Amino acid sequence: MYKFKLMLSIIVLSFMTLSASAQKDQFAKIWYNEEKDAKLEVYQAGNTFEAKIIWMKEPNENGKPKIDKNNPDEKLRSRPALGLVILKGLTKSKDDPNYYDNGKVYDPKNGKTYDCHLTIKGRTADLRGYVLGMSFLGRTSTWTLAEGQ
Repeated sequence: MYKFKLMLSIIVLSFMTLSASAQKDQFAKIWYNEEKDAKLEVYQAGNTFEAKIIWMKEPNENGKPKIDKNNPDEKLRSRPALGLVILKGLTKSKDDPNYYDNGKVYDPKNGKTYDCHLTIKGRTADLRGYVLGMSFLGRTSTWTLAEGQ
């Protein structure tokens, strides 16, 4: 009987540990961009976070799917905008659970990539994109959680 209780305890603890580690980060969800013309799926990639475009209000242009036409690399200008990874390398702060830093954000509307950090404020997230490593040389875009999250 003792062995059975011990084994049952080990199994229960294992499941509790697995379920705790499987919980998603508060940022790993689906967000609307500021203009609400795109939905972005944020997911964890190792120790960092990435985001890709999963929905567009207007996915077509001239009867064809939109492409990454403003990319500075000519070879990438024909890739589809839908599914495009626009955020990479964002890491969660150890000191502030609502702050993420050291990322790069790509703006497909102008083809430029910026350094970025992000602060979660309830159902919104303020993404600050900037140049030359200076946060004051940039702008903030507010993302909103998609419905039902």
